[in-house]
Amino acid sequence: MMQNEENNQRYLAIKRVTVIGAVLDLVLGLAKIGFGFIGHSHGLVADGVHSLSDLATDVLVIWAARHGTQEADEEHPYGHERIQTIATVLLGLALMVVGLGIAYNAVNRLVSPETLITPSNATLAVALLSILVKEWVYQFTIRVANRIQSKLLKANAWHSRSDALSSVVVFVGIAGTMLGIDYLDALAAIAVAAMIIHVGWRLGMDSVHELIDTGLDKKHLDSMRNTMLSVEDVKDIHQLRTRRMGHQVFADVHVIVAPDISVSEGHRVSEEVERVLTDQLDEPTDVTVHIDTEEDEKAPPVYLPLRSALIPTLNDYWSDICDIPIQRVSLHYRRKKIGIELFLSVEDVPDMEKIKQYADQLRLKYADEDQVETISLGLLVQ
Repeated sequence: MMQNEENNQRYLAIKRVTVIGAVLDLVLGLAKIGFGFIGHSHGLVADGVHSLSDLATDVLVIWAARHGTQEADEEHPYGHERIQTIATVLLGLALMVVGLGIAYNAVNRLVSPETLITPSNATLAVALLSILVKEWVYQFTIRVANRIQSKLLKANAWHSRSDALSSVVVFVGIAGTMLGIDYLDALAAIAVAAMIIHVGWRLGMDSVHELIDTGLDKKHLDSMRNTMLSVEDVKDIHQLRTRRMGHQVFADVHVIVAPDISVSEGHRVSEEVERVLTDQLDEPTDVTVHIDTEEDEKAPPVYLPLRSALIPTLNDYWSDICDIPIQRVSLHYRRKKIGIELFLSVEDVPDMEKIKQYADQLRLKYADEDQVETISLGLLVQ
């Protein structure tokens, strides 16, 4: 329920920011196209079309946020956040297309200076207003994106900034034309286009890496290792694997503990490892811990028999020694051998010497068993 509420809050935050940006895109787009026609500024008209095209990406962002924040279900046990990742890739591609379009138009103006005409003062004011409004949209959106750790919203923020930068190009071009510097607009446009393409590439590639389950960087991994090794009873770790899914980090790791601790103690150690890792990372984290013994790392006991195969032989051997019931059996898998630990009720065996005799006799029974390393008997106080 808590995760569902968090996802809903993330969706509402993304929707609110994006809707505000979409309304401003619509108003600015219509204003730039209108004043561009009236004021004879082809650059401002093109910039207006660019602003209106942002409405399509705004719709994509809202759709991806709505579906990407849905709870995990039977068909998608890890959730739906990869929808937002795919949408971020698309936004990155859109940014690169915008950058290439700006660069193409700039080159055309360089080779065809006769297409330049002197615009009116009103177009300069509209271009300046667009710069201020779109930069505000960028700052507003990027703050929310950082707060909720949304790459999708961050990509859309940069899409808004690309609009602001294209308005900068238009502003510089209009001002330069008024001052008689015809090529200033085209040169500035090429520089801005290169930056937009770079941002689009970076956002897109980051999301592509997420789609192919690229792990965290070495700095994060080293920090995670040190944190896990600080947990009491953790001897070492290996097979640490990580990946991202949207704003979440998934990690699985093999933690090495002493071979003779109980299952419940091993589980408690794994819970502590999960806790400290979740507390350390400033992102929602899903940690899966596999408990290994020190011996398992060197020679996993995959070929040693399980309890169901050992108990019948154990019962046969024990019945030849005495008729005292066995209360509990613990098995310890050590490298390529098994340690067997039997527990009897203290009320059934009041004489400790008897315990030693039973243990010695049982060891003789297992003398020819290659897979059994040690046998010990203990008493339970009930």
